[in-house]
Amino acid sequence: MVEDFKALHVLHEGPVLKVRLNSPETGNAVSGPLLDELLAVLDTVHGDPAIRVLILSAAGDDFCLGGDRSEFPGLLAAHSGGAGLHSLGNKARRMCDALASVHAVTIARLHGGVVGAGLGLAVFCDLRVGADDCRFRMPELGLGVPPAWGGVLSRLLSEAGAAQIRELMLTAENFDAARAAELSILHKVVPVEELDRTVERWTRPLLRRSPAALRTTKAMLNAYAGANRLADATFFDAELLTAAVSAAEAARQR
Repeated sequence: MVEDFKALHVLHEGPVLKVRLNSPETGNAVSGPLLDELLAVLDTVHGDPAIRVLILSAAGDDFCLGGDRSEFPGLLAAHSGGAGLHSLGNKARRMCDALASVHAVTIARLHGGVVGAGLGLAVFCDLRVGADDCRFRMPELGLGVPPAWGGVLSRLLSEAGAAQIRELMLTAENFDAARAAELSILHKVVPVEELDRTVERWTRPLLRRSPAALRTTKAMLNAYAGANRLADATFFDAELLTAAVSAAEAARQR
């Protein structure tokens, strides 16, 4: 079964669901409509225990070059007090929570630029393989906003460690696939032509595992890693992001 959204291409092949970001003309920017579509897909997966593996990939030269900042002025103009931005921030958090907690094993297939919110999408997946041409960056401070998208800072600290993420977040420097592997942001680095083969090597044994055992194992890993973040500080991420963007836009217009 093939299903096309505006920003996604979804292919359902038995127990495997392939989800491709499909706006290469924008660098697959993470927008409100994209988040809506991802939430709809993940809601379907949550309701279908027959889906065992979800593969997240992207069309074009880059996996994802970050959030769609062009939305911000319109949201501020349309909703007084930053309500639109707050809603967008909460939507990002809900999507990341859904991606982290879904019962299917999630695999990120990465290439090209993996920046900001794109890194957030990737790091909430269970397994991550990147082409050796991958370029990563956490640009938030350089753009004048805090790292408050979707609760990604909590996940990055859990996956890669506080000292390493502190350096990359404060400097906003680029890093390559080899460094991403050192940080455990990538589990494997391969030539771009080997990406699909690597994903297939992961997928085959996963489909042979007991569904109940896989679900339980994922729940245990999430619990120990703190992926269920209902009571942690990331609850305030939408407020922080709204305040920072609103202040930045006000300063720009003066």
